[in-house]
Amino acid sequence: MDPVAWTAIGIMAAALFGSLFYLGGRIDALGARMDSRFDAVDARFANLDARLYGLSARFDGLSARLDARFDAISDRLDVHIQRHAG
Repeated sequence: MDPVAWTAIGIMAAALFGSLFYLGGRIDALGARMDSRFDAVDARFANLDARLYGLSARFDGLSARLDARFDAISDRLDVHIQRHAG
């Protein structure tokens, strides 16, 4: 009975190690696929950052133009108030 038990233990251990190596290979393949997809997403975000930087520059220009217009209106209003105040 002793050799039968050791044979069963050996078969179970071989099956266990085989399953571990098989699952390890599957996990590595999944990791490689995920890395490639993450790289694609990173590239899309880099493109988005470049577009947002251009948009930010446009907003900065708009803000400067609006500030200049508000300053001009403020100056005109100050002159108008001074004229009526005395």
